[in-house]
Amino acid sequence: MRGGKGRPDKMAGSLSTRLAMPTSTPSPAGPSTEAERDARVVQDTVRWLERAVIGLNLCPFAKGVHGKGQIHYVVCGANSPAGVLHSLERELLALVAAPPAERDTTLLMLSGCLDDFLDFNDFLDESDALLESLGLGGVLQIASFHPQFRFAGTGADDVSNCTNRAPWPTLHLLREDSLDRAVEAFPEAEAIFGRNVEVLEALGAQGWEALGVGAGGAERPADAPGGAPAAGAGA
Repeated sequence: MRGGKGRPDKMAGSLSTRLAMPTSTPSPAGPSTEAERDARVVQDTVRWLERAVIGLNLCPFAKGVHGKGQIHYVVCGANSPAGVLHSLERELLALVAAPPAERDTTLLMLSGCLDDFLDFNDFLDESDALLESLGLGGVLQIASFHPQFRFAGTGADDVSNCTNRAPWPTLHLLREDSLDRAVEAFPEAEAIFGRNVEVLEALGAQGWEALGVGAGGAERPADAPGGAPAAGAGA
């Protein structure tokens, strides 16, 4: 799987999250507190991971790490790129300091800004510059996902763009060592993207929509369109 600006990406999953997940269904009016809003963002992202990334096997590396609980979910509500950079710096340093067996990767979801894909894509240059300024180039890598992700030369409704679409603008912080091990274990890693495009083209736009993996998808009742888990999705 590939992140924004052509970055290779390894999707890793499961909860190792700082956010408490609500035990009851939020009211139809939506979450009323910041904690509830953040928890909803995490729920949307986990749903996407389980139903799309793992359920469609878009990344063969994801299921194992998901089951080990080695992903850290963080919601950034900053309303400016400067605020996002502040959160990103904190999470990069926290990831490199954490034992890999406890936290292999981090998903930083942006709920307050960079909704426009072009703005988000431009911001990736700033995120890479931050990584280098911290001396973490070659140690960590930043991949990306966005609800409006679009490959160059494709139409906005081209289903192949869904390989890199997530419910929220997301920065995926990865360990280079983990990426190297994953590629060694899967020698045909370069073929993943092509297979993913084939899977999504066979699924079609309606099939993708039926997965219910957009923002707010976690609110859908089990009998609503997209309420049934995708085949092979994690619990």
